[in-house]
Amino acid sequence: MKRNTRINALLLLAVAALAVIPLVFGLGDHKEEPFAGADGEAETAITEIDPDYEPWFSPLYEPPSGEIESALFALQAALGAGVLAYYFGLRRGRRQGEERALAAPQDAPAGD
Repeated sequence: MKRNTRINALLLLAVAALAVIPLVFGLGDHKEEPFAGADGEAETAITEIDPDYEPWFSPLYEPPSGEIESALFALQAALGAGVLAYYFGLRRGRRQGEERALAAPQDAPAGD
């Protein structure tokens, strides 16, 4: 097995473990919403410390349901992944083009 293939397989295994381990061991079962985001956790902590706390501002857009909020978050993640993939693909393509240009024989005749 090639070194890159082995590294990719280990990384894939690590990502899968990070996704599965919390579910298998029931991490977060003692909470009302076991895998809530940091915003919800922060709001709960703030209201426990200061019950009269008033937020400084409200969101610009409040999605009508949790499903739409999740879909928008997934869309944002997909767009970010697409931008990163485009950047790294472009960078790799340029590097490969430079390598090919350097490796190509210089058959062009010298100009007068």
